[in-house]
Amino acid sequence: MGAVRYSFDGESVLVTGASRGIGFAVAKAFAVAGADVTILSSGAGIHAAASAIAAETGRPCAALECDITNSAAVKAALAGMDRIDVLVNNAGLERITPLLEEGVEETFRRITDINTNGTFYVTRHAVPKMAAGGRILITASIWSRVAVPEFSAYVTSKHANLGFMRVMAKELGPRGIRVNAVCPGWVRTEAAMLSLANMSQRTGRSEDDLLAEIVAAQVLPGLLEPDDLAAPYLWLASDGARDMTGQALMLDRGEVMA
Repeated sequence: MGAVRYSFDGESVLVTGASRGIGFAVAKAFAVAGADVTILSSGAGIHAAASAIAAETGRPCAALECDITNSAAVKAALAGMDRIDVLVNNAGLERITPLLEEGVEETFRRITDINTNGTFYVTRHAVPKMAAGGRILITASIWSRVAVPEFSAYVTSKHANLGFMRVMAKELGPRGIRVNAVCPGWVRTEAAMLSLANMSQRTGRSEDDLLAEIVAAQVLPGLLEPDDLAAPYLWLASDGARDMTGQALMLDRGEVMA
């Protein structure tokens, strides 16, 4: 197959939740494509991630340590960025939240605060730094289109992400800013594997058995890796998708067809 190459030379790209997993892979891909990349996360590991991206790509990568559930902290963190051409709202939290489990309310609140409110705060404080031609991408999930038991907070927040994306596409379209979402299926990330372990513990089935069932639900075989998702993010941010806004791109090897 022919290689697809993108150029984001001179563009400023902000990726949240990029200390590992999908966010790290996407940030690295933008750096390879020549962008000036800034990554943001609430943990101190974001600095090591920035160093790793710089070492792997030969491009500088800035790190911002910030809790996105705090609007004032987000505003302060972004104060040093003169402009943002591409915003990738990738930060998120995935945990099991059974309705009747003791202590579930605190977990539910934290997940929705990060996935829904955090996405709102970052977007709110980034947009004033975006000119016409700006692009916003939101990492949703195939669970923004379907539902699974015992993941009420995560599923609810991801449905909310799509609603927010559609509103922003309409609200920011007149400013020349495009807004789209990416909906990954099962990807071999730390968060997904923790969910798999929790599902195994609660059902009494082995992780291998559950994973085989998950992969069998896909049309294309094999579990997605974080690097598999990077190119579609670059495409959505490129001129190749200049007429696309308010859309959710499913990246799940055919598990959920929409």
